[in-house]
Amino acid sequence: MPGFARAIHAILGAMRGEDEHEFNMTQTVLTDPVLTQKVLRLANSGMYAAFGQRINTVSKAVLVLGTETIGHLALGLKLIEELSKSAPDAADAHVEMEKAVLAGMVAQQVSACAGPRESEEAVVCSILHSLGRMMVSFYMPERWVLLRGRVGATCSDTDAASLEVLGISLEGVGQAAAAHWGLPKNLINGMRCIEPGERGDNFSHEQWLAAVSTMSSACADCLWDDEPAGAEAVARLAAEFSAMLGMAPDALLVAIEKARVAAAADLSIAPLAKPAEKRARAAASTRLRAEGNKILVSGVADMRDAIASASPGQMMSMALETVYQGLSFTRAIAFLRNRREQKYLAKMGFGEGAADLIPVLRFDDTYQPNVFHAALNSDRVIFIENAKDPKFAAKLPNWWLSSLSDARSFVILPLCANGQPAGFIYGDWDDSFPSIQLSQAEFAMMNDLRALVVQSVERRHQLDAVKSG
Repeated sequence: MPGFARAIHAILGAMRGEDEHEFNMTQTVLTDPVLTQKVLRLANSGMYAAFGQRINTVSKAVLVLGTETIGHLALGLKLIEELSKSAPDAADAHVEMEKAVLAGMVAQQVSACAGPRESEEAVVCSILHSLGRMMVSFYMPERWVLLRGRVGATCSDTDAASLEVLGISLEGVGQAAAAHWGLPKNLINGMRCIEPGERGDNFSHEQWLAAVSTMSSACADCLWDDEPAGAEAVARLAAEFSAMLGMAPDALLVAIEKARVAAAADLSIAPLAKPAEKRARAAASTRLRAEGNKILVSGVADMRDAIASASPGQMMSMALETVYQGLSFTRAIAFLRNRREQKYLAKMGFGEGAADLIPVLRFDDTYQPNVFHAALNSDRVIFIENAKDPKFAAKLPNWWLSSLSDARSFVILPLCANGQPAGFIYGDWDDSFPSIQLSQAEFAMMNDLRALVVQSVERRHQLDAVKSG
């Protein structure tokens, strides 16, 4: 595996470096676009990100996560990625790779209470726990099929079958490869398969890592098919490992269930993830977005044609309808600033329940530290991907929480005329719409659309000034 070996040496070299080690790690991560994306995703996750923080560069991710954490993460993720790229048609190997990712998800949830560093270490050990399985299924598919025909459910059963078929245990294969690549000893020791039991007086951190990775890997096997028998097996594992991990069985089951839910959303080939349904939803969403972009382009063109004769109210109505249809909003509502009352008032809306909400949607125009005033003050479109994140709650005003909190994501298009906020367009999506990331083209069309509304408002102000003069 020369490609992976080179990455291992580069990453370990960066981890050992004494001078400019953050820069070296950054350069190493940036050589792999997939790894870059996953490091940034981790840095922006709830486990690490401070409130309101967005981390857009690997350099900043290194500062937040630390070189060692990124190094450990990179080792695990790079392994999965390299194997996946090298064996595009190896179905069994892909199953084992995704099971390893699922084991990492379980380990993350189970070990989160021990702190970010311990959690990430446990994730990597749990991914690497299946290294032997991945390598044999990748390089020796015929032997793998033979071995799987003889294997039972426990580590001892697996080792017995592996010794019979290969002359070495799968654990031995994985640890030998990890040692050859120069992985840290604590990770290699954490890859061990350990039988459940009581914690002894000299129970070490490496034993804890081995217990987490053993249980997580076994849970991944049980969760894979999403069947009742698997759920029963998970319950047995939680009972067996609870004493060793220092957690109550019920607490373990709660953590494992969180991992199961995350896996159903993130994995691609596991029966648990229902990939056929997921692909169908993704295809439908892609078609919807493509049609929506055509609506946005057409709507902006219509507004350009109408600006010479349309009133600001008509332009606002056209803009609101365009974004409602073009972005498939659940609701779209236009707010205008009433300077006499010193409030922002909802004036028109489209979508489910919008008409009933308009009379109650109003708030003071005096600045408050929330996302709406932030958008109005900066005169920039703001997109909130997960409004239900508890860490974001303080940035949401009470009027939104009491009326619109069923939204999962929303967009604010501020309208500022002559340097002063005049209103804004609000649009949201509820949980029935697939998870969304807006493209640069969609942001550009939203900016064109709001610029046309503002132009019509400023044009009306100029005409009024001429008449009054």
